[in-house]
Amino acid sequence: MKRDLLALTDLSAEEIRRLIDRAIALKARRRRGILDRPLAGKTVGLLFDKASTRTRVSFEAAAIRLGGGAIFISARDTQLARNEPIVDTARVLGGYLDALVIRTYAQQTVADYARHAAVPVINALTDDYHPTQILADLMTVVELKGGFQGVRFAWVGDGNNVANSWLNAAAILGLELALACPEGYRPRADLVEKARAAGAKVTLTVDPREAVAGADVVNTDVWASMGHEGQEAQRSAAFKGFTVDSALMALAAPEAVALHCLPAHRGEEITAEVLEGPQSAVWQQAENKMHMAAAILEWLAGSVET
Repeated sequence: MKRDLLALTDLSAEEIRRLIDRAIALKARRRRGILDRPLAGKTVGLLFDKASTRTRVSFEAAAIRLGGGAIFISARDTQLARNEPIVDTARVLGGYLDALVIRTYAQQTVADYARHAAVPVINALTDDYHPTQILADLMTVVELKGGFQGVRFAWVGDGNNVANSWLNAAAILGLELALACPEGYRPRADLVEKARAAGAKVTLTVDPREAVAGADVVNTDVWASMGHEGQEAQRSAAFKGFTVDSALMALAAPEAVALHCLPAHRGEEITAEVLEGPQSAVWQQAENKMHMAAAILEWLAGSVET
C-alpha cells in the first residue's frame, strides 16, 4: 500500500526518527564516496505552482544521486492551466512516475493528488504546511544537539506554514515550543490546541524576548511568504521588533543556534550578523534539505526501507 507525506501528522514519532537517522546516514555515506542507488530505473516528478530554489533542487539532486531521474513540471505549462481536472492529471502522472512532489497553494490540492495518483505524493509546501522543511530542520538539530528531547525551540515571526508544521512536530514528538507572533499573525489555533492536548509544551506570546529566553534553537522565516507579496508594508509595521538580531540571540541559551529556511531578507526577520555568525546553522540546514529529500524518496519510492 502506498504512503503519502502531506503533513507531518502522516508520520509517527518513530518514522520521523528513522527518517532523520537515514538522512544522516546517507549524508555520511555520500561524503565517504558511497553511491546508493535505490531509485535506479525510477522517475520522480516535481509539479510546482510556486517558485522554489532549495526545495526544487534538493529533490531533483536527491533523486539523481539515488540513481533515479527527476522531471520538473511547471503547473502553468500543463493542461492544468487550461482547467484540466486534478483527477485526470493525477491519474496520468501516476502512470508515468514513481513519486510526485508537489508545491502549491491549497492543502486540498495535494490531498486530491494523493487520492487519485497511484504513486506516493509528497507535499513540498502548501499554504498550510511545509513538512519536508521541518524534517530537515529536525535533522539539523539532531546533528548539533544530539537529539531534540529536552531542547527548547523558539519561533519568532509569522505564524505561517512552517510554524504550523513545527506545531505538528511538537504534537508528535512532545517538543517544548515557544512562538512569538504579532497579533493577527499567529499560527492556526487548532494546531496549538492539538499540540497541547498531545502533551507538548507550547506557549504563545507577542514578545520575542519571552519566546527566545533560554531557547536552544531560535527559528525564523520571512515576514511575507509567497502569496503575501502585496502586504510587505503592512507586515513590516506589524513585525517591528521581531528581528532575530544579536541582542535577541543573547537571551537564548549560551550554545543556541539560529535557523532560517531561506530565502532570508537581511535586516528584516534576521540580521546579517546572525545569519553569517557563529550561531547560524542555516547553511547546514539548507544542505540537509537534500539529504532529507533522499531519505524521503528512498522510503516512499525506493527499493530500501528505512
